[in-house]
Amino acid sequence: MNELLTKIGDHFIQINCESETMNKFFDKNFHLHLSSENLQPNFIIKIRDGYGVPFFDYEVEITRQGDKITYLRADYQIEVDSQFKSATISVFDELALKHALTNLFSSFIVHHNWGVLLHSSCAIENGKAHIFAGQSGAGKSTAAKLSYPRNLLSDEATLLKITSNGVTIFNSPFRSELEAKAFEGTVELASIQLLHQALQNKRTRIGMSDALLHLLDKVFFWPQSQEETKTILRLMTLLVKQVPVYELHFQKNNTFWELIS
Repeated sequence: MNELLTKIGDHFIQINCESETMNKFFDKNFHLHLSSENLQPNFIIKIRDGYGVPFFDYEVEITRQGDKITYLRADYQIEVDSQFKSATISVFDELALKHALTNLFSSFIVHHNWGVLLHSSCAIENGKAHIFAGQSGAGKSTAAKLSYPRNLLSDEATLLKITSNGVTIFNSPFRSELEAKAFEGTVELASIQLLHQALQNKRTRIGMSDALLHLLDKVFFWPQSQEETKTILRLMTLLVKQVPVYELHFQKNNTFWELIS
């Protein structure tokens, strides 16, 4: 079994992986660090393959028994202790592993009251981060591709650290099409765009209540307790209080950046 170490956000994650195929997945998608006996990981995850059947829907069943929480989908199973210190993920294939890791890490950072994974893309302009969110097909990946050569921090799941002192973005390894470039540190979040493809570019700021309603369903979130749901609401309320949210109607070219920068 190979022992890998990666850092996601502020957190060092130790990955114990049985399969060479799964090792290659981490080599490709995650920035790996050398293991150190002096470094205590924040989370330990064991990966097993050979589980379940191919993906056919996103439905996740959640059960809690004693000190163990189980997330179950046809193509993966996650078992994690209630303190989110260690977990075992059993998967059918790489797609299942990608989705399971997104599920688990989202629950991990919410449990620790740290932040959220937001279904969106995110690019850097003039040293600040700008998020592009929307319903499926709204243009998140399109906006990401049109943002080149700006540095891209995510194309599917943006990693937000939310505190009362501000909101910062980390490079996200949870990617869809565009691979993550090496990027260390954080970037201050300056704006969030709710996308609509249109014939003309137009950007309009919306109020905090509307922003909260539009963004809540964009959080990667599998509720397993009322306390966890309350944490999500508190974090997202803190987000919209500190970061302006806009409706962005955009043409399928890069001229929409003129309204942002």
